Amino acid sequence: MKLKYLFLILAVLLVVAWGLMFLILPVKEVGWKFYLVEGVITVSLIYLVYFYQKVVKPLDSIANGMDLLREQDFSSRLSPVNQCEADRIIQVFNRMMTQLKEERLRLREQNHFLDLLISVSPMGVIILTLDGKISMANKAALQFLEIPSEDDLLGKDMEEVEGTLAEEMSRLSKDTSETIRLSDSRVYRCSRLSFVDRGFAHPFYLIESLTSEVMKAEKKAYEKVIRMIAHEVNNSVAGITSTLDTVSGALEVMEDTDDIREVMKVCVERSYSMSRFITRFADVVKIPEPQLEEVNLNDRVEACKRFMENICQEHDITLHMELCEETPMVKIDTSLFEQVIINIIKNSAESIGVKGSIIIRTSASPLMLEIGDTGKGISKEVESKLFSPFFSTKPNGQGIGLIFIREVLMKHGCTFSLRTYGDGITRFKIQF
Repeated sequence: MKLKYLFLILAVLLVVAWGLMFLILPVKEVGWKFYLVEGVITVSLIYLVYFYQKVVKPLDSIANGMDLLREQDFSSRLSPVNQCEADRIIQVFNRMMTQLKEERLRLREQNHFLDLLISVSPMGVIILTLDGKISMANKAALQFLEIPSEDDLLGKDMEEVEGTLAEEMSRLSKDTSETIRLSDSRVYRCSRLSFVDRGFAHPFYLIESLTSEVMKAEKKAYEKVIRMIAHEVNNSVAGITSTLDTVSGALEVMEDTDDIREVMKVCVERSYSMSRFITRFADVVKIPEPQLEEVNLNDRVEACKRFMENICQEHDITLHMELCEETPMVKIDTSLFEQVIINIIKNSAESIGVKGSIIIRTSASPLMLEIGDTGKGISKEVESKLFSPFFSTKPNGQGIGLIFIREVLMKHGCTFSLRTYGDGITRFKIQF
């Protein structure tokens, strides 16, 4: 029971006692004792009122302030109670409430700014609960993970999220960062960190796309290397072939030099072969900008059919074409894109070897071309290196085929991937 109610009860009891003194005692028995008791009761009532005004009312006001503080109502203020010490406490309390209100407003604005900053950040941010469940993900994270909606992530462990990037991120240890390169040549810097909130360490993921920077750096590096090598090789080959031709011409008038001239002819041919080899490398860095035109994707695939059939016949491979019934219109450079298709088919045929199947599919929704094969497959270790310059799984491979494909597709703004799926089919997917 509140103190003011106790004082009210006490005051009522004193008033009742004061009244009963008049009612119970006869008038003839009224004496000095009666007046003494009545005076004590009256003084007690006056003192009680005074005590209430000076002690109980301030305490009650302060208690109301504590209720406001508990309910986080920082807008209300306490009124003065005309008691010096209590009014000082009330003034301090009101100043504290003003500061708390301003601090709460500042924190709210700060949190709003942070939420806005996270939502528009080019870096992917995924915040987890204390038990490792996803509680928030920004647009960039959804884009990197190829997830259409945040609702598809909320409440899940990272291990439950489908996708190659999510799979790689789930392996990250706490407070570590790692550069992840996917089979579609995309490169990400992923970190698993934590921040302290209310005394608890909340884990979160950061995803930074490095694809553009890495591609530019790689291209700049191999362009420089190729130009340097091409220059040196072509100059050397020109000098060697010129000398060999001169010597070969001089040997023609001499007897018993046929064997020597034949060897020199082979050397010249090998020199020219080396020159053509390095020229192929140089051609990779000279891919022209695509001349885009809107065409039917099915028609472009059909245009390559004869060449693809010839490749498949040489390796005893069955070609399956599953073209969609719709009309998938795409904006491409037909010459460059047909070369991409042919290169992919060649790689598929080489992966199969002899006897197998190549499946070509088109789709209008999503707009996509898919080329699958029943070849040897691609391991997880190789996936991340496929589109690296000069990397090849072939014994005598040059590592420029996939680089050419990558450069052309990126110039077209396509997304692509090359990996072996659970059914054993290796699929090259190109999405427009």
